[in-house]
Amino acid sequence: MYESALVIALRLAEEGPEDKDVVAGYGALALFLFLFAAVALLGISLTRHLRKAEAAAEAGVFGEDEAEPEDAEGANGSGQSA
Repeated sequence: MYESALVIALRLAEEGPEDKDVVAGYGALALFLFLFAAVALLGISLTRHLRKAEAAAEAGVFGEDEAEPEDAEGANGSGQSA
């Protein structure tokens, strides 16, 4: 019983559908449009958040920028000052 089902499945897989019968369809179009809209919304959200962060940084919300600490080993990393 299982062997005959396997043989039928293999024959169908070998033959395959006709080229004119294989189409993407409306489901694929809807999925593509949905993903396009999702990426667009994520881009808009990212732009808004970056603008808010930049405005907050200019207003001093995050505090002052710290100066780079002096390296105890010197600028070239050999332990000697140049």
